[in-house]
Amino acid sequence: MYVETISDTARWIAYMRAVESERPDALFRDIYSRKLAGAAGEAIAQHLGSIEMISESIAVRTALLDRLIQERVDRDEVDLVLNIGGGFDTRPWRLELPAKLHWLDVDRPAILDHKADVLRERKTTCQYEALPADMMDASQRAAVLAAFPAARRVLVVTEGLLVYLKPIQVRELAGDLWNRSSCRWWLTDLVGPRALQVLRQVWAVKLRANIFHFAPADSVRFFGKLGWQEHSFHSSGEEARRLNRAPRIPWLARLVTMLSAASVREEFRRLSGIADMERDPALHSAGG
Repeated sequence: MYVETISDTARWIAYMRAVESERPDALFRDIYSRKLAGAAGEAIAQHLGSIEMISESIAVRTALLDRLIQERVDRDEVDLVLNIGGGFDTRPWRLELPAKLHWLDVDRPAILDHKADVLRERKTTCQYEALPADMMDASQRAAVLAAFPAARRVLVVTEGLLVYLKPIQVRELAGDLWNRSSCRWWLTDLVGPRALQVLRQVWAVKLRANIFHFAPADSVRFFGKLGWQEHSFHSSGEEARRLNRAPRIPWLARLVTMLSAASVREEFRRLSGIADMERDPALHSAGG
């Protein structure tokens, strides 16, 4: 079974979260993920293979974002989480979020409809709302960003989204987010150019879809010009080692990396990870 729509990739990733959740040493428990994935998600996973490797990678990303979202919400009194393109993410149901927090899910109608159908009997820990929209469409994006006029301290989350976008689309999204002064923080996963090569050479072929595009060589500079300062970068490799989910790497490859120049080691550290960014209020125009 091949991926035909972005909704298919969401089911695939949900299945991977189910695989992690059912481990005795699971990094998180997402009791809804298997049903959200459905038979289609499992079929895609079985067809593509590498289930253990992918599920461990997704587990690290999920657990890390769980922690970063929870910390930001608790520390900075976030009043709204704007979750863009999160697929079958279930954090409003499984994280201990403040009851007064608003969580706005923005995604494709098919994804939100399926999530609503599966979770209709389940209660969220915060105030949840789903808003179907295509955030790559300028008019729909403007409507979404105008939909929360009372919010003053917004955390934007884009998990598993930006890699599918072209650089110009990321620029437009970043600029419009910056132009909303209430959007204060942004958490997003990123991949580097070397990781993009692997995605295109291996996974795009397996998926039979040319869907991977965004992997800036210097993400700090890319987003900095658009008004978003990187507060911290959390390397997936480092986090995987800390969480006991690191892939087995031949000792010779580890040695070569250790002996490489500092710039090369930093490039490998940033092959993938989570960027924690803050809005730069000093920038007069996000057009950079």
